[in-house]
This record gives sequence, C-alpha cells and structure tokens, in this order.
Amino acid sequence: MTARGTVVVVTGATRGIGLGLAKELLKRNARVVICGRSQESVDKALAELGGGALVSGVPCDVSRAEDLQRLWDHAIEKYGKVDHWVNNAGMSIARVPLDQLEPAEIDRICMVNLAGVIHGTAISLRGMNEQGGGVIWNMEGFGSGGQMSEQMSVYGATKRAVNYFTASMTKDQKDSKVGVAFLSPGIVKTDLLLDDYKGQPEAFEKAKKFFNILGDTVEDVTPMLAEGILTKGANGARVEWLTKGKAAGRFFNAFVLRRKRELFDDVVIT
Repeated sequence: MTARGTVVVVTGATRGIGLGLAKELLKRNARVVICGRSQESVDKALAELGGGALVSGVPCDVSRAEDLQRLWDHAIEKYGKVDHWVNNAGMSIARVPLDQLEPAEIDRICMVNLAGVIHGTAISLRGMNEQGGGVIWNMEGFGSGGQMSEQMSVYGATKRAVNYFTASMTKDQKDSKVGVAFLSPGIVKTDLLLDDYKGQPEAFEKAKKFFNILGDTVEDVTPMLAEGILTKGANGARVEWLTKGKAAGRFFNAFVLRRKRELFDDVVIT
C-alpha cells in the first residue's frame, strides 16, 4: 500500500522495532516523525532513515508529558496533522529478584512503559479530537496477555497494564472519530530483549530454545505492522504478528517435524 500524505508519529524509534517500523512506513510513502532520548540518537536514526522531507524527529523523554506535547507540536508544525500516533517507546530492566532492583529503576520503567503510554495517548487524543480524527496505537509486550516468567514481574506488570489501559480506552472511544488500537510484535530479536539477560548466560541459554522457536527479526515483523497501521486503523483494531495459530505451527514444526530455527544461535551473553 502507498500512504502518500499519511503522517505517523512513532515514539522510541531510534532503534529496534521503532526504527524498523519507521523504515517500513517510509517505504510506503508515509511521512514519519520519530523521537528518542537524545539529539544524538535522533540524528543517527534520521541519517539511517535517509533524511529528506518525509521524515523528521526530536528528542523526547516519554515519561515527561511536556516532552510528548513538544513531539506532537513538532509533527503539526512539520506536516500539519497526525493520522497515526504509535506509543512504541519502552524499556526493560535486569532480570533479578525484585529486592535487588533499585527504587529508581522501578520508578523509571513504570514511568516509561506505562505513564509514557498514558501521557502519549492523552496528548495525541486531545490533538486528534481537535483535528477531527486519527488512530492511537499502543505496543504490547511480554505480559500483555498475562504471560509470566521468572524475574519479569515489573516489566510484565507494565505491559499488562498497557493492555488493560488500551482495552479500556477502546470502550471510551467507541463513538469517537479517534480510535485506540493494539500493536503486538511478538518476540523480536532486539537489544531490548537481549539486554534482559546481561550477566546471566545460563538463563539465556535456557530461554534461547523458545526464542528460536517463536522469535523473529525486526525485518520480519515490521512490514506487517506498518501495513496494519496504514490499512486497519480503527478503534479496537489489533495488528498481531505472533498469533496463537502461528505459535502453534512453530511448535509443531519444532517438536513434531524437527525443523530447527537458529535465529538466536549467534548471540553470546556474558
């Protein structure tokens, strides 16, 4: 699909899924606004995205509502509207027992992963109401569907809360011209995922067999996400890469047909 004239804001788009998503949106002729924590990271991402008139970006700490407002204002100043706002920015913390986490770490992940989505939704909702429409997309992650794993309680809780918040917002917006929708990328080979296992090579080796079955690369996942944003934008919409059917098929291939995937075999955790 070509999306000439469509404007999409993607938070946290200087690396990983966000950057991959921006690339795919640009391939479809959308105009894209990105943000990252620093001017340096934004400049680097803009260069990787090719620069030009179709892409712009500013630094933004998504835990700060005033930064998110500046991001919205920048998009409006640059392109005159925002058709889609993607709350993608997120972070993880070390997989250690809860009592070993610093209070500041706990506060930070809750502010970025949850408060950032809530603030981003509120600000884009206000702006889209004023312009007469749009769609807000919230990114799911491990825990959104109730999944649990050892030492993932805080991260998983933030993503579970994002799921609840998004579902609740779809009810609030059922009679509105502004929709709220779900993006679900599945298990993606990114720094965000691998950083969870720094200093825990044994834990990674244990998880790797499942990552090899269910995981994918940014390049695998983001074309489908970008296409979904541009074609399925409606209140309550869900664009999901790793569906239950796909996951079941992966397990069948792995354990019945003995077809081995080696996506994470080149990763070394120290």
